[in-house]
Amino acid sequence: MSGSDGSWSTARRRNSSRTPATSAPRTTSPVASASRCGGDMPREVYHRDLAVLHERILALGSSTRRAVEESMLSLRAGDFEWSRRIDAEDERINQERLAIEERCIAVIATQQPVAGDLRRLASALFVTSELERIADHAVGIARLNLMMVKELSPRPLSYLPSMADRALAMFDDAIRAFDTDDVALARQVCLSDDDLDRLQDRVYADVIAAMRADAGVVERNTYLLWAAHNLERIGDRCTNIGERVVYTVTGESTDTKVSTF
Repeated sequence: MSGSDGSWSTARRRNSSRTPATSAPRTTSPVASASRCGGDMPREVYHRDLAVLHERILALGSSTRRAVEESMLSLRAGDFEWSRRIDAEDERINQERLAIEERCIAVIATQQPVAGDLRRLASALFVTSELERIADHAVGIARLNLMMVKELSPRPLSYLPSMADRALAMFDDAIRAFDTDDVALARQVCLSDDDLDRLQDRVYADVIAAMRADAGVVERNTYLLWAAHNLERIGDRCTNIGERVVYTVTGESTDTKVSTF
């Protein structure tokens, strides 16, 4: 209806005005949106990110293994400078762990993986943390060496060298299982932890008997007991990696280790 001047009345305009429709909430993931624009490119980027993360974790594993091996060599030789270098190198391992974790989180946030892909990235976070903790145990052994300033070298280490060999073999198998998704090898890593536990028992029996026989070796042998503890914990963390490989590949989250200890 027109007013006296031929214009639409103000009341009519207010009643007939419409609020602009708001767009519906965006439900499409960034990956899906990018896929419409760029074909398979986001998936290619995702697989490239996974490959880079995998290689960085393997490189971290190499650094960690070297720390374990060298910590035992420095302990046996009584080389304090070597132990100090191992201790200093640990900061680089810590920083690399954080960098890998940040990249994993970024991939999860931007690529929104599900099912097996999500398990793989979650496992990458887990394995990275375990590797960093294994390196911490290596540093623990190196620092024990620095406490043994009064001891002659080479030192009698009981069954510690055998423990170190067993722990490194478990580590190598755990990393190989992680690298190749080898479930059978991962399960074997878990089962072989009992061998390391038996060697630890032999170290304990040996060094405690020596302490009872000679009070002069109590301090040194106490340090050796702690070194054995660090090696045993390295084996436990290798077992954790093995279990995580089984979970990544099969989706099984059960405890695969059947231990008598």
